Order: sequence, then C-alpha cells, then structure tokens
Amino acid sequence: MGANTSEPTSSRTPRTRSTQSPRTPASHLSPSPSTSESNPTTAAYTNTSSYTKDTSWDTSLSCQSSLSSLRESLSENPHIYDITEIRTATNNFLAKRYSTSSSAVSAAACWRCNLRGRDTVVFQRKFRRKIQTSQLKERLSIICRSNHMSIIKLLGASISGDHIYLVYEFIQGSNLVECLRNPRNPSYTVLSTWISRMQIATDLAHGLDYVHNNTGLNLSIVHNHIKSSSIIVTEPFFNAKIYHFGTTQLRSETDAIETLETGSSKRETEIEESNASFRELKRYDSGDRHFEGLRGYMSPEFRSSGSVTQKSDVFAFGVVILELLSGEEPLKYRYDKETGDFLRTSVIDTATAAMAEGREGLRQWVDRRMNDSFPVEVAEKLIRLALDCVHVDPDNRPDMGRVAGKISKLYLESRIWLDNVKVPTGISVSLAPR
Repeated sequence: MGANTSEPTSSRTPRTRSTQSPRTPASHLSPSPSTSESNPTTAAYTNTSSYTKDTSWDTSLSCQSSLSSLRESLSENPHIYDITEIRTATNNFLAKRYSTSSSAVSAAACWRCNLRGRDTVVFQRKFRRKIQTSQLKERLSIICRSNHMSIIKLLGASISGDHIYLVYEFIQGSNLVECLRNPRNPSYTVLSTWISRMQIATDLAHGLDYVHNNTGLNLSIVHNHIKSSSIIVTEPFFNAKIYHFGTTQLRSETDAIETLETGSSKRETEIEESNASFRELKRYDSGDRHFEGLRGYMSPEFRSSGSVTQKSDVFAFGVVILELLSGEEPLKYRYDKETGDFLRTSVIDTATAAMAEGREGLRQWVDRRMNDSFPVEVAEKLIRLALDCVHVDPDNRPDMGRVAGKISKLYLESRIWLDNVKVPTGISVSLAPR
C-alpha cells in the first residue's frame, strides 16, 4: 500500500474516515465521562456532517498518536514458520488450549503462545485442498499486505501434513458471544449501553467493507467466517475486531485469492468441492445440533449449493447485527410440552415479527439489559438494514459499502441522541426487572 510511506504532519486538517469507526468511551467500565469531549477522535467525528470514504491508511493515521503505534500499524513481511517453531511454542501441542468460549475456537485446536518475541494465537485448520509452500508464500504475501483497525492481523502460517497453522496477533478482549450471553451471569452484560453496541456495529461494518472492497488488492475476497464468536470486543472503547481474515483463501475454501476471472468450469468445481465440505459438515460427530448452530449464520444459497460469495458474508453480518441488538442466539430451541418436540426459532423470525408490531414490539424485542435507553428511530432503521442483509435473495442484499455508509450515519445520529440525553436527578432507580 503506497500510502504507508506518508507521515502525519501537525498542520494537517482533521480527516473524515470510512474504514475505521470512532472510539466510544465505556461509561460503566471506564472512569472517563461518556461525552465526545473526553475522546478527541470522537469529537472530530461527531462534528462531521458527512462520512467520506478514504483509505485505510488515512484511517490508521487519524487514530494513532505516537510513532510506536504508527510502526505497529505498518504491514509486515509474512512469516513462514517452521513446524518445529510451532511445536516448541506449544510444547508439542500439549500446552493448554486457548479458549474464549467460542464455537470458532472449539471447532479447531488453538493455542496462545510466544513466537519470535510476539504474543500470538495459533489456529490449527485442516486443508480443504492442499497447497504447496510456494503457493502459501504467494497467498500470504497478498493477504498480509492488508491493514485495518477492525481486522486482527495474520502474521504468518506453517504447513504440516494435512493441516495449516495460522498465526494471528493476540488481542486482549472477549468475543461477542461472551459479552452478550455470559452463562455465569445471564442478567449482566458489559454492553449495557446503546452506544457501545453501535460502536461494535460500526467497526464490524467498516471491517467487512474493507475486506470486500478496500484492500487495494484488486481481488474479490470473501471472509466466510463472520459470526459473533469470531469477533473480539476490546476495552475501554468497545471496539470490535474480526478474526480469521485470510483463513478461507489459505485453506483453499475458494479460489477468490487466485484470480477474478472465474470461468464456468472453475465455478462448477468450486461449488462441487464446497458441497463436499458441506456434506462432511452434516456428518459431524456432534450431530444435527452442531450443524444447526452453524446454520444460523449460513445464507440460504450456501445451505442449498455450498456457494460462497460476498453476499454470504452480508447475510452473516445481518445475523450478527440482529444478535447484537437483541442479545439472543441466532437459533433458539424451545421444548413444546404438547408435542414433545423442540421448536426452532431464529433471531431473523423474531426481528421480523417485532417490526410488524410497530415500535412497541421493537422496544420489547431489543435487549432489555439496556434498560429501554436507546433511540427508537435509530434502532428501527438499523433493524430494517439488518433484515435487508438477510434477504432470501442474495441479489436483494446491499453490498457492504452501502451498509457501512448507512451504519455510519446511524452512529452519528446515536451520538447526537446521547449528547441530548440528560440524566434526571432527584429520583430513585429500581434495578428490578420491568
């Protein structure tokens, strides 16, 4: 990325940004007040009347204030790790496996370890199609050029037998599943404010828009692993970062990294191989319940044909947004005493029903742990946008560039709403369920 060689100057005027969302203070975990003045980047953002697209490097510069942070944001040469390095760092894979209580981590072996002086997370994945070391170097050199504040960096990889070991930087935080649904305390969530959830939605939208449209690699890249368990939420500003960028290409789940010119014969081969992996997933030892859990994020066309496209990512993103707003799982099962069967309900169905009931239904559907403190009009717009993303017909789903632009405007409206909200004094507050 050629823009990486430019350096910031003190006389440069503030920029508007698209690939990085503003920082939002954490009102209940951080002692700083939740006002735009407490965060200079937020103040500059809220004073902007329009949201203009810019490069990801402009975004990084506007969010960094020190040379050390600037150096960390620069692209690195990808590492091809020798498998002996991975074995040594993980004590021959006998070290305690790293877990964030996420399905993404439990579906593959994962270790937190130190590699070449860096705190990393190593994911063990099985190849869909085996690639040679020369191919791995080529693909890594392409993927590791990408830089975005909402994408967790892929540092390198290693090959051993039928497995590839993907090395990502370690990010301190919790995944979105744990933030929304902590089994140890279901009535509590760190995301108790509307603005914290809007921050996450904005980060995710711009991160995925970057993957689809703004890497500057002239490639049609599909993430294919968008789900709440693949999203890390960091403190103190509740920024969201997406894991597993590049996994699809390095495991050869698709051929998108190789070329944009996809012929009909090549497309048929891709679908056939995706179908094979789809059938293999259905035969997973855990049975249908495991498969159904993944299906909550799967687009209808993927379930029917195994075809992976950017519109499949848009569908999964829409599910995550509905999950973020409601706090509910993508799929829930309820036992019916009359029939003795388990009835399945999706967050898409409940959101559609809530919107049909009007604003009162919407208020009942939105996560009550926010204590009914949110801008209803903004929430309504965001839910409609998420429902557009999960449209059955992929041609009717918006692209991520349009989605990111709309969510940016909704974030601005949310900031204005927050600035206008005044906490009443001289009243008692009840913590009892409403």
